[in-house]
Amino acid sequence: MKAAFRRFAEYVAVAVGKPAAFFAGVGIIAMWAISGPLFGFSEQWQLMINSFTTIVTFLIVFLIQNTQNRDFAALQLKIDALLLATDSPARSMASLHNLTDEELARLEDALTKARGRHNIDEIIEFLESESFASK
Repeated sequence: MKAAFRRFAEYVAVAVGKPAAFFAGVGIIAMWAISGPLFGFSEQWQLMINSFTTIVTFLIVFLIQNTQNRDFAALQLKIDALLLATDSPARSMASLHNLTDEELARLEDALTKARGRHNIDEIIEFLESESFASK
């Protein structure tokens, strides 16, 4: 069941992210607007589009959130694997997603203080330098 839902969620997330899905949505709204005179712009006519968009949005949110959660977990594992493959002190940065909010805040403060010793112009100069660009 989980595998089938995963495949379905991935398929829907990819499908709704395509331009064709956007234009299909625009087409549905256009057909609804054009049908207004046929229904006398009644409350039922308005309720139809409101209900449709609410239901579609409600369901799509869950599917896309499922896909994003899985993508984030995979990305986190890749980053952890890269960190663990080094011999630097950065290895201890692996699995930060398991820290509490308070621990993350303390780490963020420490990194902000360390970063504060660097001038942004120096960093940009280094990144634009020939020695860095040639790597």
